[in-house]
Amino acid sequence: MSPLPSTSAPVLADRFVRTRAQEAALVLGAALFTALLAQVALSVPGSPVPITGQTLAVVLTAAALGPGRGLAAQAAYLLLGAVGLPFFAKGASGWGALVGPTGGFLVGFLPAAFLVGLAARHGYDRRWWTAVPLFFAGQVLVLVIGVCWLQVKAGLDFATAFQKGFLPFVPGGLLKAVIAGLFMPLAWRRGQGLRPGG
Repeated sequence: MSPLPSTSAPVLADRFVRTRAQEAALVLGAALFTALLAQVALSVPGSPVPITGQTLAVVLTAAALGPGRGLAAQAAYLLLGAVGLPFFAKGASGWGALVGPTGGFLVGFLPAAFLVGLAARHGYDRRWWTAVPLFFAGQVLVLVIGVCWLQVKAGLDFATAFQKGFLPFVPGGLLKAVIAGLFMPLAWRRGQGLRPGG
C-alpha cells in the first residue's frame, strides 16, 4: 500500500484543464450538475428537508475540481438559484430558499466543497478507503450546518432539529459517499493517460 501524498497533489481536473475558459466551463458545469441532482428529491415525513442528490454532486465536483474551483462551483449554483433559476430541490428558487429554515443545508455546500476539494488536493479521493470517509464527512458537515440553521430559523430545540434535519439523512449520505468513493478512484484510473494541464 503506497502512502498518501503529504504535499499538494493534482486534482482530476488538472489532468485536462488548459485554459481559463475550460476552467470556467468546468465550474459552470459543476453548478449545473448540482442543479440537476437537486431535482432527484424525496420528501421525508415530518421534515421540511427532502433527500436529494445535491450532496453527491457537491462531493464529486469538489474532489474533481479542487478547493478553489469546487467552492466557486457551489457559489455559482447558489447564486443562480437565488436569482430565480429553478435550481434548488424540486425546482425551488429565490433568496427565500437561502435565508429560510432549510437554507443552512444549501449554505453548507460552500465549506463542504472547499474542505473536500482541499483533501482531494492531498490525494484522499484516489483510494476508496480514504474517499468514502472523506465524502461522508463532507455531507455530515452540510448536515451539521443545516441543523444549526434549522434550529435557529424554525425556533426548534436541538433534539427536534437533529431528528428532522440530521438522522433521516445519514443512510442516504453513506450511500452517496460509497457511490462517490468508488467512482473517483475509477475516474483516476481512467484518466492516468491524460497530461496535467498547463
